[in-house]
Amino acid sequence: MATHLDLEEQEQLDALKHFWKQWGNLITWVLIAVLGAYAAWNGWQYWQRRQANLAAAVYDELGRGAQAGDMARVERALADLKSQYGGTLQAGQGALLGAKMLYQKDKPAEAKAALAWVVEQGKDEGLKAVARLRLASVQTGEKAYDEALKTLSAEFPAPFAALAADRRGDVLWLQGKRAEAAAEFGKAYKGLAADAGEYRRVIGYKLNALGVDPDAAGVTS
Repeated sequence: MATHLDLEEQEQLDALKHFWKQWGNLITWVLIAVLGAYAAWNGWQYWQRRQANLAAAVYDELGRGAQAGDMARVERALADLKSQYGGTLQAGQGALLGAKMLYQKDKPAEAKAALAWVVEQGKDEGLKAVARLRLASVQTGEKAYDEALKTLSAEFPAPFAALAADRRGDVLWLQGKRAEAAAEFGKAYKGLAADAGEYRRVIGYKLNALGVDPDAAGVTS
């Protein structure tokens, strides 16, 4: 009986050796690939969390500089966010805040550069839309109307579409293109919900000033 068991175990062992000889290398490399991918994923997640935490600290520094009116501090923090943490949400938020401070301190060129960076490099579509709207406002203030319209020609996420149409209407009106302006204001009026309140009423006033009844067919929401 013992001999029979020994022979059976030997056969199983030989079968295992044969299987491992045939498939062992493949199994080993598959395991290495799987474990390597898992380790890489964990490493990436850790790096992302670390970058976000570091970026948050720099963003806080930028905010403190803004509160203190210390533009050197603001610009230094903004440069760090863009160069070291450009892939984070905080970088886009910081660039928007930095642009606001730069514009208030009569540095429109630097403000536009910060906003353009968000438009081109930002990772969040909402922040990019806000940056486009603000950049167009700065360009409009400089009477760079064609540049403003080009900035506003991009496709905006749905929550920002009406705001972009209103802004285009303003630029076209300043260019003396009343019919085109009214068309854009009409899009904005339709795109805003009736409970949008005062802002929707302001667009209605613009339409009235252009001789258009905002509640006429084709303009009502």
